[in-house]
Amino acid sequence: MAKRIAFGKNKGGTGCTTNVVRLAEALAKAGHRVGVADMDPQGNASRRLGWVDSPEKLTVAEAIEASADGVASQVWQPIGWDAPFAERITLLPARIELENRAREVAQRGAYRRFAKALKGADAHLDYLLIDCQPAFGHLTEMAMAAAHFAVGTTEAKYDAIQGMLRWQEFVASAGEDLGNPDVAFAGLIVSSYDQRLTAHSGQLANCRTLFGEQVWGVVPLRTALLNADEDALPLDQVAGSGEVRAVYELLAERLVKEIPA
Repeated sequence: MAKRIAFGKNKGGTGCTTNVVRLAEALAKAGHRVGVADMDPQGNASRRLGWVDSPEKLTVAEAIEASADGVASQVWQPIGWDAPFAERITLLPARIELENRAREVAQRGAYRRFAKALKGADAHLDYLLIDCQPAFGHLTEMAMAAAHFAVGTTEAKYDAIQGMLRWQEFVASAGEDLGNPDVAFAGLIVSSYDQRLTAHSGQLANCRTLFGEQVWGVVPLRTALLNADEDALPLDQVAGSGEVRAVYELLAERLVKEIPA
């Protein structure tokens, strides 16, 4: 199977979805076969990868609802980017229907349904990046029950760093309860960093003190990255994106080093 990595946080707006999409891009450009599972009903990762929703398309919500081994193999869909590496990225998309799965926590074995859906369905991939919503609810629990590793996203802000500490604690404590005791916190990425702000530089230092070598890297706040997300484009099709492209290429190298396929 693929190495499954759940990307999460306990605070919205920290750039987690951006990191999932851009790491998928960088990994694919480096030749890796990458899956993205969108486990957030907002579906932002799906949209940013150029996926266009329509009623007849299956999503991760239907795969979870089926609660059958390997059913996710029927849901994989190509992304919408027009780029030579895009064929190496495949998607389990999400739409608002996924909210219904979050309400089914009382069903027998509910937290294992996503893991069941993936059984044998990601063997064609090197990595599966799972975009979690900014909460520790049932959808995130399902992602953690299926994952091998967890990576966090924070900003260089006090509240965001506190949220990252809670994510790290959740990973450490939830695995046993979710039947997945070996899931491990692998590291974190600091996003939207503005070196002109004294508060940011101070909190970045604080983050490095708290997490040490588990800080994989720092993504600067750049308009090109915001434009790529807004327009659902790969970074190399957006003017002025050279710096952030290089940052994500280095982050992809770090991911492969820490979590070999």
